[in-house]
Amino acid sequence: MPGSPYTDLDRPPLSAARLRRALVAPYGPWSRLELRTETGSTNADVAEAARNGEPEGLVVVAEQQTAGRGRRGRVWQSPPRAGIATSVLLRPGEAVPTRGWSPAPPAGYGWLPLLAGVALVEAVTLLAELEATLKWPNDLLIGGAKCAGILAEGVPGPELSDPPAVVLGIGLNVTLRADELPEHPTGLPATSLQLAGAAATDRDPLLRALLRSVADWYARWRDAGGDATASGLREAYLATCGTIGRQVRAQLPDGTAVTGTATAIDPSGQLLLTTPTGQHPLAAADIHHLR
Repeated sequence: MPGSPYTDLDRPPLSAARLRRALVAPYGPWSRLELRTETGSTNADVAEAARNGEPEGLVVVAEQQTAGRGRRGRVWQSPPRAGIATSVLLRPGEAVPTRGWSPAPPAGYGWLPLLAGVALVEAVTLLAELEATLKWPNDLLIGGAKCAGILAEGVPGPELSDPPAVVLGIGLNVTLRADELPEHPTGLPATSLQLAGAAATDRDPLLRALLRSVADWYARWRDAGGDATASGLREAYLATCGTIGRQVRAQLPDGTAVTGTATAIDPSGQLLLTTPTGQHPLAAADIHHLR
């Protein structure tokens, strides 16, 4: 049947009922999960829900995005059911007495997209059985090619004094074929789990593993009061980051570039770049690994 989600047997549709049973309370870590056949952007959907007062724990998954976004306004798109496109709503600035969580300090929010990167590596390594690394801050690389990206966005509260909500969006190329891969404006080639030779490309267990890992790391981070070192997040990120110790060129948002050695991640999640003129902390930049 034309238009049926079952016409491409390599790309079966996800089941909202099965995902909710596995991932939504009381049996799972999330509070609500919405599966959409098509949407403009899962990040935009979750941000709108946050502005409307949605509590922490919402997950939105889309079989296809028509206006998916990456960092710095870039487009992230793929064919229907060929990847994972999901966004989650976190409210790290709110206390959760039932979990013993005090509000996390805003200075630590920069670790949340890095946290999502660690969770993504865990899921891909476990199920796809591929060696994956992170290019700071959170591009997932397999064999030097980009397979996934993460976009974190803050959503201001209704009052200036209210802590912002954080939307974490994750896009993973799962069964994209070579002629379907997006062109990356920074010149980094793209790939998919299937093209990289993944042991498994079933999106259902991949999505479950990813969302469980995000929830687990978020709980550890909140248990530690938003401290990336005490929670083990910093150690886990450094173990999977292929940028540290590399010569890199950082393209800054203002159009300038800085070249140096990536030496560390500071307490707020910024990359520390050592150059002949000193050390530069980078909160946002396109990083190019140099040979």
